[in-house]
Amino acid sequence: MKTQAAVRKSGLEIRNYYTEVSNAQIAAVVLKGPTATEKYIPSKYFYDARGSRLFELICRLPEYYLTRTELFLLRRFAGTLMEGFENGDLVELGSGANWKIRILLEAMNSSLLATIRYVPVDVSESAIMSAANELTSLYPELTVAPVVADFTKDLHRIPADRPKLILFFGSTIGNLDEDEARSFVHSLSERLGPEDRFLLGLDMIKPVEILEAAYNDRQNITAEFNKNILLVLNEELSANFELANFEHVAFFNNEKERVEMHLRAKRRVTVTLRSLGRSIEFKRDETIRTEICRKFTRESVETVAEETGLRVSRWFSDPREWFSIAEIVRACQPEKTPSTSY
Repeated sequence: MKTQAAVRKSGLEIRNYYTEVSNAQIAAVVLKGPTATEKYIPSKYFYDARGSRLFELICRLPEYYLTRTELFLLRRFAGTLMEGFENGDLVELGSGANWKIRILLEAMNSSLLATIRYVPVDVSESAIMSAANELTSLYPELTVAPVVADFTKDLHRIPADRPKLILFFGSTIGNLDEDEARSFVHSLSERLGPEDRFLLGLDMIKPVEILEAAYNDRQNITAEFNKNILLVLNEELSANFELANFEHVAFFNNEKERVEMHLRAKRRVTVTLRSLGRSIEFKRDETIRTEICRKFTRESVETVAEETGLRVSRWFSDPREWFSIAEIVRACQPEKTPSTSY
């Protein structure tokens, strides 16, 4: 179990509040999945080292417009988004690589970087430290204070002693179902001060063929990424999932306005979790859901914001309105520049 303490590594003070998930906890989730109405494995198990590398490849695929379009928006509006921000904390939830934060930092006057504290929040200590060390090398005047935590549960761990600009990019909120997303936004609203802002990246509803192509690339990298979750379970639970027994399936669920990724059994399969002495049965063509990727409309985002005491103060979209960045503030905060599209 990780200790909840501040530790200095490579000249950085890292605060680690994350309790490692035990094999027993992973097993409880895996065993719960087959008893649910719809079998599932939580998508967080995608991201071992191999899974993270595969996802970086996905972000560069021609079909996967999400990252490319969000980066376009950040480059186009970085100056506007960062205007007037100083003497505060730049908090990035699920920080990952430094592609996006560097665009925002480059848009700031260099003399103001010394007034900023960058607070990346992620469950992976190795990933967060690698990214943090890179940033301190590039911007020696910038203070970086990594927090290893699960942002869906540990928002109260974010420092509250300075004004905050909180970043939640990549449409990661789409991996939460409606109730989870509403709970997350409500928890966030309780921690936003009167001058704080929240920038939320959102993948918008668009033609089904565009959505489904983004998760069914021609190089089959997404399929490989999807199956990687089985390798993680093999490692963590001494399971014997054979990748050849499952195929990647991704489709848009129109009723729930989300893309779903599943693994479908190509034949009747029995999987043994050797570390637990348990087995899971899969019928032929039975699927297990590995990820949901909800898609949004401006109305749906504004509704959730209003329900939690917040409001959308500005809206930034690309010309096709495929992806958007919403700036969200407390409802009582005074109006600013009207919403903006490219």
